[in-house]
Amino acid sequence: MIWLGDRRGNLTDWTTQQWVRLTGRRLKLSEHPWLDGPIGGTRQIGRHFFEHYAEAHRLDIIQAPGCGLLADFTALEADNPALSAVAQPVKDFYAHTSAFDLDSWSQWCAAFRPFGRALSLLFSRRLQQLNVPLSPLDSARGMTSTILPMRDPATGQIVQTAWVRTLRSTDNVLYAGSYSICRIPGHPSPCVKVVFPLPNGNAIVLMKAVANTDGSLSVQSSGSRFGEPGFYFTVHAGDGTLWARYVASMKEEIRVFTDEPGVTRADHILWLWGVEFLRLHYRMKDRR
Repeated sequence: MIWLGDRRGNLTDWTTQQWVRLTGRRLKLSEHPWLDGPIGGTRQIGRHFFEHYAEAHRLDIIQAPGCGLLADFTALEADNPALSAVAQPVKDFYAHTSAFDLDSWSQWCAAFRPFGRALSLLFSRRLQQLNVPLSPLDSARGMTSTILPMRDPATGQIVQTAWVRTLRSTDNVLYAGSYSICRIPGHPSPCVKVVFPLPNGNAIVLMKAVANTDGSLSVQSSGSRFGEPGFYFTVHAGDGTLWARYVASMKEEIRVFTDEPGVTRADHILWLWGVEFLRLHYRMKDRR
C-alpha cells in the first residue's frame, strides 16, 4: 500500500476520491443538507469512530437500554400514511434495536465473489469498515451490535444514531454507519438515510420506505437519477463544498418482517447493473 500523507491518505482511497471528483457534482453543502453526514479520516474508521465523532461535534451519546435506530418511527410516516399498517414487531425493531440479538447469513453470486475479496483486501480490512462476510462461515459465530443515539444538547433532539456491528469470528467491523430520517428533492415522503464514513467523505444510502400487504417493511434505494433514493459517494473539500456521485447501477432492498413470536427477520439484497450479487439474511431475537 502506498501512503500519500495524512491529507490524501492511501493511494487506493485517493484514487477512488479522484473518480468522485471527476464524475460527480460539486455542490454547496448548505444548499444540499441531505448530503451531509459523518466524514472519515484517512487512516481508519473502526468501532470507536462515532464516539470520537460525537465528542468532536459536542453531541451527547445516550446510554439507555432498548434504544433504536430511529428515534421516532412516526416521522417516517409523514406523507406516507400506508406505513401505519407496518406490523408492530417490525416497528419495535427500529425503535428498540439494542434489545435485539442478531445473527446473519450471507450468499454471494459466484461471479462477484472475487470482487468482494478484492474489496476486502484493498479497503475493508484496512479501514475497518464494510467488512461484508465473504462466506456464511464468516458470521457463524454471530456479531456484536452497538447502538449509539447522538443527541444535540442545545435542542434535546436525536440528530442521528450510529449502528456499529462487528464479526465475533474475526473482530472486523462489519458496518459502522449512522441512521436518520431526511427528506430529499426527488421523493415526496421522508427516507431512511444511512451514512458510512469513508476517508475524506462517505457513502450515503437513501432509501424510500414501502409498506407491504403482509405487514412487512421494505426500504429501497431504487431511484434512477441524482436527487432520488439511491447510493451516493461524497468527497468533502473542507470549505463547505463537496463532490457527490450518484451510482445508479447500485440498488438494494431490505425487507423486515415478523416470524415466530419474539423473532423478526430481514432479507437484504444488493444488485449491481441489474444483477443480484449479494444476499444477506438476518434473524433478530427480542431479549425483552
